[in-house]
Amino acid sequence: MGRLGPMELVLILVIALIIFGPAKLPEIGKSLGDAFGNFKKQANKVTEEMKIDTSNNDDEEKKS
Repeated sequence: MGRLGPMELVLILVIALIIFGPAKLPEIGKSLGDAFGNFKKQANKVTEEMKIDTSNNDDEEKKS
C-alpha cells in the first residue's frame, strides 16, 4: 500500500466536504484530533509503565 500524496488528500477532503458539509468539518476535525491525542497519551503512558516495570525487574535480578 502506497503513501497518500497531495492529490489523494485533496480528494478525501472534497468527498468529506460533500458528505458532511462545510459546517460539520471543523467539528469532525476537532473530534478526530482529540481522539488521536488521547490515543497518543495512553500509548505513552503504557510505554512508560513498561519501562518502569522492566527497570524494576532488572533491579530484582541484580539483587539475586
